[in-house]
Amino acid sequence: MDQRLLAALKRDARASLSDLAARFGVSRATVRARIEKMQARGDIRGFTVVTAADLANHPVRGLMMLAVSGPGAERLMTRLTGLMAVQAVHSTNGKWDLIVELGTETLEELDRVLFEIRRMEGVETSETSLLLNTRTGARPR
Repeated sequence: MDQRLLAALKRDARASLSDLAARFGVSRATVRARIEKMQARGDIRGFTVVTAADLANHPVRGLMMLAVSGPGAERLMTRLTGLMAVQAVHSTNGKWDLIVELGTETLEELDRVLFEIRRMEGVETSETSLLLNTRTGARPR
């Protein structure tokens, strides 16, 4: 039930409790209680709105994957989150240690940010991909 509720909220975070209850065949109180429990556990950390203006302010978006040398990933994450172009920093496993979400107004600005990040202590190697199109929605779990 929680996973189905999360998927529905990812598709439409503004869905009413009544609509969600009818969709899942449970009471409104059940839906509210489930959402409150997921918030208390930290499964739901907040609700947000992405506007057309948000995307217009950062029309050039990309993902930068970083391999970090030594034990400085935490320090590097702190430095990265201080950059205006950095939207989010994710730690991960596999080939890349960090994934950095970037947003700038121009390709030239993105290029400057990429060079700045590559010069940071601890950055061993990187790979960057531009985001051409973004669709959001529920993902199967």
